[in-house]
Amino acid sequence: MKYSRPDSHPRPAATVDRRRLLQLLGGTAAALAFGLDRRVKAASTDIRYFRIGTGAPSGTYFPLGAEIANALSNPPGSRDCTKGGACGVPGVIAVAQASQGSVENVGAIVKGQLESALCQADVASWAYSGTNAFAKEGAQPSLRALANLYSESLHIVVAANGPIRTLKDLKGKRISLGEPESGTAADARLILAAAGLSEKELKVSYMKLTAAAAGLADGSVDGFFQIGGWPMAAITELSQNTRIRLLPIPTELTEHVRKKWSYLAADRIPGGTYPGIEDDIDTLGIGAEWITTDKIETDFAYRLVKALWNDSNQKMIENGHPIGKRIKLAKALDGLAIPLHPGAEQFYREVGLLVQASQNQ
Repeated sequence: MKYSRPDSHPRPAATVDRRRLLQLLGGTAAALAFGLDRRVKAASTDIRYFRIGTGAPSGTYFPLGAEIANALSNPPGSRDCTKGGACGVPGVIAVAQASQGSVENVGAIVKGQLESALCQADVASWAYSGTNAFAKEGAQPSLRALANLYSESLHIVVAANGPIRTLKDLKGKRISLGEPESGTAADARLILAAAGLSEKELKVSYMKLTAAAAGLADGSVDGFFQIGGWPMAAITELSQNTRIRLLPIPTELTEHVRKKWSYLAADRIPGGTYPGIEDDIDTLGIGAEWITTDKIETDFAYRLVKALWNDSNQKMIENGHPIGKRIKLAKALDGLAIPLHPGAEQFYREVGLLVQASQNQ
């Protein structure tokens, strides 16, 4: 039997039509893909990434910064805010970036490695004026404030069954002052000096909060300093398994420190905040601020601040982190340590807060 080559006979009309159809479909798909690619590229040019420097994941800044980043974000294609969608700045994708804390954050902002950050009011003030922890670097006059968020509390944590009951008892003990480039470390030095102690009189280490808490639990450290909004998750976890004590700051020392640094305030950690600590603890409070630089455009800064204080975003932040319930528009200008960004100033004037703040001064 002879077999002919398949192409030796004319193709059926149906086969020809099918191939032509496939070619047409392929061309259409390519055209659609090309159009989609162009739209994606066009959309990508409308995206603006916005980094927020925070702190260690075990602290308060990082999870809170993540909630704020979520509130500010509104990437292309998001559902409209009025329909239950994103209420952030159109085109913005904001991200929270972990760091060692306030001191590192300021340096990163000035260098352009971050667009904004959470920062202790005292650290922001030092950086702006070039004093204390920033004496070597010099003044950073480009820093600007977007909002005061809440008051942070100084925690000095020691073992409940140990001999440390006052600041003076820290002498000769193994104490962590926080991470090297943190606001905690900078303020710990101030408090020690005000109490008549120097770092040389202590066995000082600079540890992450989780490492310091673990060290107190296993006895390798005698105590640690940490500034943050209560309750701090790492300290709560520590207190559930290890009996701890929070050292109070005497009233006279608080007044002495406040005369030098007006952005510090008398503060109190309520009893019951941490397991096993039933009494209120008098301590120092430091404002946690959201800061940026004057390189951020006025209109963009205005939209960022407006998005932060959007009612829907405020509810999301309140439900997303315990500290969120303490972030209130009425306190947005309390204790600001550096000048307001013009865009933020525009927003606060529009809502009547800046005029009210000026009248109260």
